[in-house]
Order: sequence, then structure tokens, then C-alpha cells
Amino acid sequence: MYSSRLVAGLGGRTPGENAGMSAVDIVSRSVWNAAAPRKRTEMTDPARRVIVHHTALWCCSQPRESLSQLAHIQHMHMRERDFDDIGYNFLISGDGTVYEGRGWGVVGAHAKEHNLDSVGIAFMGNFSDERPSCASLSALQRLLHVGVLQGHLQLNYVILGHRDLANTECPGEHLYSALPKLKDQLRSH
Repeated sequence: MYSSRLVAGLGGRTPGENAGMSAVDIVSRSVWNAAAPRKRTEMTDPARRVIVHHTALWCCSQPRESLSQLAHIQHMHMRERDFDDIGYNFLISGDGTVYEGRGWGVVGAHAKEHNLDSVGIAFMGNFSDERPSCASLSALQRLLHVGVLQGHLQLNYVILGHRDLANTECPGEHLYSALPKLKDQLRSH
């Protein structure tokens, strides 16, 4: 079962349960026991780009796996790469749970030279090997919809895969190939 702290962070719903297009449950940093950032730089304007990544680690379909991966990534980013915090703004697990990384309105460290006007969202898993779940893609749609409604994303934002901006396989072939359909679905809302 899910820890009561995690369920409380989801408003009483289990991970992946539909929250409707105008709402998304985000598991806060305090719920996943994030370390405090060394520094936070606020964005000056709503983001104009969303950059999709994958963690290239194990697939997370249960909260325990996700919490372990979140702690691993934050440790790696802060200790090994000397980032001020976890690099991504949000992370999405296979069960559709959205985890707060740096959050809205904070400059990330996820795509060198492209962080000041973007939001970095990482899918937890290796999508060179596996396909993203419907729950995780739906969670991304809801997160982006809410980002626009709350003024964190420009209305005409662009979705990119990390490989569109750097010489990398990220976000993995299977996730990258899902982005055009996702873009079409977002345009229809």
C-alpha cells in the first residue's frame, strides 16, 4: 500500500487516479523528503518551452520505487554534478504521479543553455527500452494544462524533447515518438 504521507499528498486519491484536466496532484518536496536547495533562481516570465526528459534509470510504477529514484537523482545532481538542487522542475512516474522537483517558476538545470525560459519534466524510467504509460502521458497533459491556467507557461509554449536541443538520446526513442501525438492532443484542448 501507499504510505499515508504520500496519499495525503495526493488529496486522498491513489497515484494515477484521474484528477480531471483542470487539476493535477503534485507530490510536494516535503512529502518525498527532498533536501533543501542551496539556491533558487526565480524565472522572470512564464516559461515558453517545455523540455521533456527521461531519467534513464529504472521504471517507477510504485511510490516506493519513485521515492528511491527521486532521492538518488537529487543526490547525484547536487553531489556529483554540483547543481543547487535536483535539475528537473517536475518528474512523472509510470503510475502517473507527478513529483515536484524545483517546481513552477524556478529556473532548472536540465538542458544546458536552455533553462532560463523552460520547464524541465522528466519521465522516470528508460524510454529507449520501454514505452511511457498512458497514465504518465495523461499526467503530463494535466500538468501542462494547469501550468497555462496558473500563468506558469505561456499559452503558445513549445514542447521539445531534450534531444531537440542537445546531442543526446534523451528522452528515449519511445517517449520522443509519443511527443507529436501529445502535442496534437494538447492543441485540441
